[in-house]
Amino acid sequence: MSEKKEVSRREFLTNVATSAATITIVPRHVLGRGFAPPSDMLNIAGVGVGGMGRTNLINLASQNIVALCDVDWGYAGKGFDRLDTEIPNLQKRLDQPDPQPAPGQTPVEFDRVKAKARLDGMIRLKNEHLPKAKRYQDYRDMLEHQKDIDAVLVATPDHMHAHIALAAMALGKHVYVQKPLAWSIDEARQLARRAKETKVATQMGNQGHSLNDARTTVEYIQAGAIGEVREVHIWTNRPLGFWPQGVPRPEPLKVPADTLRWNGPGVNARLAAAMAGDYPVPDKLSWDLFLGVGPQVEYHPIYHPFNWRGWSDWGVGAIGDMGAHLIDHSMWALELGLPTTIETVSTPYNGVSYPHATQTFYEFPARGSMPPVKMIWYDGGLMPDKPEELGDEELNKGGGALLIGSKGKLLHDTYGLKPRLLPKSLNDSYGKPPQKLPRIENEDHEMNWVNAAKGKTQTSCPFEYAARLTEVMLLGVVALRAGKKINYDGANMRVTNVAQANDFLRREYRQGWA
Repeated sequence: MSEKKEVSRREFLTNVATSAATITIVPRHVLGRGFAPPSDMLNIAGVGVGGMGRTNLINLASQNIVALCDVDWGYAGKGFDRLDTEIPNLQKRLDQPDPQPAPGQTPVEFDRVKAKARLDGMIRLKNEHLPKAKRYQDYRDMLEHQKDIDAVLVATPDHMHAHIALAAMALGKHVYVQKPLAWSIDEARQLARRAKETKVATQMGNQGHSLNDARTTVEYIQAGAIGEVREVHIWTNRPLGFWPQGVPRPEPLKVPADTLRWNGPGVNARLAAAMAGDYPVPDKLSWDLFLGVGPQVEYHPIYHPFNWRGWSDWGVGAIGDMGAHLIDHSMWALELGLPTTIETVSTPYNGVSYPHATQTFYEFPARGSMPPVKMIWYDGGLMPDKPEELGDEELNKGGGALLIGSKGKLLHDTYGLKPRLLPKSLNDSYGKPPQKLPRIENEDHEMNWVNAAKGKTQTSCPFEYAARLTEVMLLGVVALRAGKKINYDGANMRVTNVAQANDFLRREYRQGWA
């Protein structure tokens, strides 16, 4: 890709602020000449298209993908190149009959309808959109110069979510932001306020919120199938086997190696030195743009791609990655709001790389006639005790949630999948709960956002709700950084018992990015 001329950060931010002060946000169909009616396709730009963003683009390929932006076109390009093999592989799988399971094993689930839709999206992305979509490395350049963009997908590392989304919303663009909604609680609240002001269509990328099973999970709880719920346990195996955490930042030894003991600090110093090295920045990566609002850190391949999740500068750890897929349904069903106390205990935390494993204890107050709730989050292989009602069956080690009520229990997998009541006799006798929540067409989270942008429906997980969910997740990180139990005044966004913890509710942006 040819080098783009440097965009003045001050000039861009000034232009965005001016636009935000003067525009009136109205639906596309009343904007007049130059804007297509809602029955036509949406013009979408993707920012951060090398990872989950690529999946989102496949699911949005029925629309016009007019712009693609990524700080690392080497990594993003490889993802698009994989379509050359993924398309024939998926076609081959569709052409074959489902394999018979081995004796005693359950069949492997394969949804042919969704697989065919995914194949169609992959083909359209490869053949129609990639050849013509304009490419950028700096999202500010894209927003300043490309005027045909209606909506922006943001799938960058967590620390840039809010900065990009706020800039897009200030220009009247609909926004789809990957989870977690933001890196800090202050950013999440800014996004919720801006969404209310602009009235653009907003969606957080916790796709499980649009699944039928997830909505059945909520309906079970709200119908009273397990009675009053006072205790919730939620777990994931992340980051195990996915990305490194609990590791030191790479740096040379500060003292001679033979003076170091083989204790914990000595081993960590040796590990840091073993990873240290003069690694050149890949040719197609703009490391400065990757850093964005975050602090100045020298490039190292342990940070990017993907591993940024485990580093405090850019990600928010396992709870930020999976909390939106697991805490969501309990918060939704029980109308939890914000907790009053939060405490996180963990394996050692060095302040730069999140711990190997954490456990977070939340206390939520009573809501109307609903009792207070204690919720416990587990990650890194930690899990709650198995309920005796499961008998010989084990909990899903990958992740899930267990809600304990006065009349029974409810167990579901990640994304709210496979909800069932415990004991089995309760599940069998109760049957399915009354369907009260609307179902999302084709369970398609991205297209639900598109249809909302066209004025046809409401988004499944708008920022109004997503910001609160994100705040609950991030409070676990705040408590981790505080190192002790915190008392939280949600109405005023204030930790009342640990003054320093209030610094962790927001971040100071790197010079030039404020």
